[in-house]
Amino acid sequence: MTTVGVEEEFHLVDLRTRYLKSGAPLLLAELPDDVFSAEAKQACIETRTVPHTDMDGLHAELLATRGTLIAAAEELGLGVIAAGTAPLMRLEDSALSDGDRYAHIEHSYARLFHELQICGLHVHVEVADRDLAARALAWINPWVPTLTALTAGSPYWLGQETGYASWRTMIWHRWPSAGPTPVFASVDDYDRTADALVDSGVIRDRGMLFYDVRLSDHLPTIELRACDAVPDASTAVLVASLFRALVLHACHRAQTAEPPPDVPERWLRAASWRAARSGLEGSLLDPFTMVAGSADAMVRRLIDTVAAELAQSGDLDRVRSLAGAMVAAGSSAKRQRALGRRQGLAALVDSLIAATKQTRPYDRQGRRIPPSRRAAPSPGVG
Repeated sequence: MTTVGVEEEFHLVDLRTRYLKSGAPLLLAELPDDVFSAEAKQACIETRTVPHTDMDGLHAELLATRGTLIAAAEELGLGVIAAGTAPLMRLEDSALSDGDRYAHIEHSYARLFHELQICGLHVHVEVADRDLAARALAWINPWVPTLTALTAGSPYWLGQETGYASWRTMIWHRWPSAGPTPVFASVDDYDRTADALVDSGVIRDRGMLFYDVRLSDHLPTIELRACDAVPDASTAVLVASLFRALVLHACHRAQTAEPPPDVPERWLRAASWRAARSGLEGSLLDPFTMVAGSADAMVRRLIDTVAAELAQSGDLDRVRSLAGAMVAAGSSAKRQRALGRRQGLAALVDSLIAATKQTRPYDRQGRRIPPSRRAAPSPGVG
């Protein structure tokens, strides 16, 4: 079965002030470097899983890795938040990470880099044939805004409401190589574009090809980069399940003689903006028709599109249950705004710390597993 892996980025906050704190260097000294790594700013840390074929195994590893990170952070007086942006933050509270690469990027991109204090959820799905993977991107692109809406959870920036469900998306899409992925006829076409951007000096290296969906430069995978970090690990599993199914569906379509979907980049960008603005609370744009419809309808249409692939992996019931519950409850952004308005941003930070810490395993039908039936975390994770 096709493997899937997840990278999660987390904000680090001072448990006393609830503001960001540059704690990554001290924290990473206490953690294994095959699972935990630095990001561009010292108030952020990244974790990564091994490849999984089974979503229960992926979920168990995500929970175990979060537990290891949180325990080490608390020893240093740090809280861990999985969200696109931290509700309470000052840009000066997050120092630049060490290394020539980050120093060069800071010099080249100035204010864009200074404001790069955001956290995402990245999903890698195995595709051994790079040429097939490059051609399959065209079938994946139209559904990316729906995945953005499902994970929208960054309504605050610098302590203020933005009016957006995913302000992280708006921050990210300002970069010259970020946003909707172009259509590529082949892997050679993809590589020529990447190399031209590097040669032009627009980006420093191929690692800065920040498309919403891209080919990994160091793994045989297609990588999703369009989602906010999510407080609940079960949401990460939902996105991983959907994205794996979408990649399998896209690869099958790319192997046929059928031409790729004719969805102009301006439509994809409009659909991405709509998802970032509204999340699950407003309408989403159908990128095939540019007609506005309910978020519920778009999520159900995505699931129906990849139902065969989800059924084959045994994930269909769980995805339908979890997605239905998410749409009914509303986005993380909606809940964050409600709590922030009611109790203040310090209370919201505490709530996000607690939500990131919670363990909420689900079975294949999307039902929460009682503590007595929960499997032990996978060995060797932390």
